[in-house]
Amino acid sequence: MRTQILGGLLAVTLSAIGLVTAAPAASATAVPSTETSTPERVRLAGFDIPAQPRGGVKISHATATARLSAAGITWGSSGNCSDRLNPNCTSFEQVFSGTIDQVITLKRASGCAVHLTGGTETGHGGGTYTHWNGYKVDIRRADCVESYIRRSFTQRQPTFGVEQWVSNAGNIYTREANPPHWDVLYF
Repeated sequence: MRTQILGGLLAVTLSAIGLVTAAPAASATAVPSTETSTPERVRLAGFDIPAQPRGGVKISHATATARLSAAGITWGSSGNCSDRLNPNCTSFEQVFSGTIDQVITLKRASGCAVHLTGGTETGHGGGTYTHWNGYKVDIRRADCVESYIRRSFTQRQPTFGVEQWVSNAGNIYTREANPPHWDVLYF
């Protein structure tokens, strides 16, 4: 926010002395791009993608949910189901063990309640580093989680969504608006 305010003051100052002309204001009705409407090459533009992703091994929904439960992490879906082929469900079938490890690390490091609303079910954006391929989860937005992300990670210009933050490990946290959640890519 501070960068935006300072950038705005600089633009106003430069405009006032005639060095630049003011750009048209962004439309108040502009809708941020989403994971499904943004190609993966755009979603990952400018990010350092590890040569060898740290995903671990693929695990079953039962194994993933047992690990999540043991760590105090909850999950749910609008359809109250876990069918991987139903976009209204939340499934962890074929998720990488490293993805689950990183969600558990987030919970422990932040001290926040973490609730997952998306896993490996169909209905998300395509590409290599996707929900379907086991690299991503969706986390319900909550004040504690959002505060932790914003104070602990580095903000980047979003390639989709409304905010993007990168952890020291290179994981990408994207705040999406519709429906409101954090789309998280764990390499």
